[in-house]
Amino acid sequence: MSFLSNLFKKEDKSVLGVDIGSSSLKVVQLRKEGGKAVLETYGELALGPYGGSEVGQATNLSAEQITETLKDLLREAKVTTTNCGVSIPFARSLLTLVRLPYRKDPKEQRTVIELEARKYIPVPVSEVQLDWFVVPEAEPAQFSEEESSRDAASKGETIEVLLVAVHNDELSLLQSIVAGAGLTASFYEIEIFSTIRAVVEDPVKPVMVMDVGAASTKTYVVEHGVVALSHAISAGSQDITRAISVSGNLSIARAEALKKEEGIRGAGALGNPELVFSRIFSEARRVLMQYETTHKKSVTSIVFTGGGGVTKELGTYAKEVFSIDVRVADPFAKTEAPAFMRQVLEEIGPEFAVAVGLALRKLREI
Repeated sequence: MSFLSNLFKKEDKSVLGVDIGSSSLKVVQLRKEGGKAVLETYGELALGPYGGSEVGQATNLSAEQITETLKDLLREAKVTTTNCGVSIPFARSLLTLVRLPYRKDPKEQRTVIELEARKYIPVPVSEVQLDWFVVPEAEPAQFSEEESSRDAASKGETIEVLLVAVHNDELSLLQSIVAGAGLTASFYEIEIFSTIRAVVEDPVKPVMVMDVGAASTKTYVVEHGVVALSHAISAGSQDITRAISVSGNLSIARAEALKKEEGIRGAGALGNPELVFSRIFSEARRVLMQYETTHKKSVTSIVFTGGGGVTKELGTYAKEVFSIDVRVADPFAKTEAPAFMRQVLEEIGPEFAVAVGLALRKLREI
């Protein structure tokens, strides 16, 4: 548990980002001051101990258990607001890119999209919340989305659309957790969109985001601020921790700490986490090459986020594997915070990308 508190006075205009992950809960509280996002407090609690598991391990807790954990986190982090935005796990959602006929009339376009969506969603449309984004065909700085759609239509009378669907049951689960914790959420957002807001500096050029979670690694290629390709790899940070634990005959908790303290090369003598990352990187390179071959464009950089992103020396090792620019996300760079906190915030930043992104969106509502 780490948190920053009592450094600022309580403000009515504070907002909260709540990231409900598979292995931990994370919150970030911001307030707007002089047009800037000021960090008030943040915190994280592992879910493992609440379900009889170790820190850093993925869990499958009930809504009641998650609610109790969230209430504990809000209290320990000294959160002072109830106004929040909440993440939706990528695994609980559907994202797919489709090319559809263009219609000049917005109502007709909506009908076309809703009818076509039925072909891609494996459950009745009535059971999900459906949303979509038109992928810009030109630079956003030059054309609006409507103008981009017209431009695409003039070329082939079609537009590319990102379909997004979330099952009603998942939303109901999240709503019950939020209400049980005494919070009020104005929106629920799939975690990748929160991450993009927090860590992608250039929204136009193709960028790969690698979110190294506890149970899996999500890879996304982002272009024009839209997910152009997504893929889940069935290996994550808990696999690295387990390798260190088994090889060194250590507890999971000690192995988790060692991973962060000594990193890939230091912990390698005990569990060779390079082997796990090598498997993850190999599949990520395949996804990257698939995008570049299909779209005939080069991915310009890779950004690491998630709990595995805090593995020491990960950025250095990744730069040796990939032949493009690689960096570890620093979402707190988009916030104002005391100088003495900067090193700590930079080290833990990858874990808080989603929570920061949620809070930044929530600030826009003020």
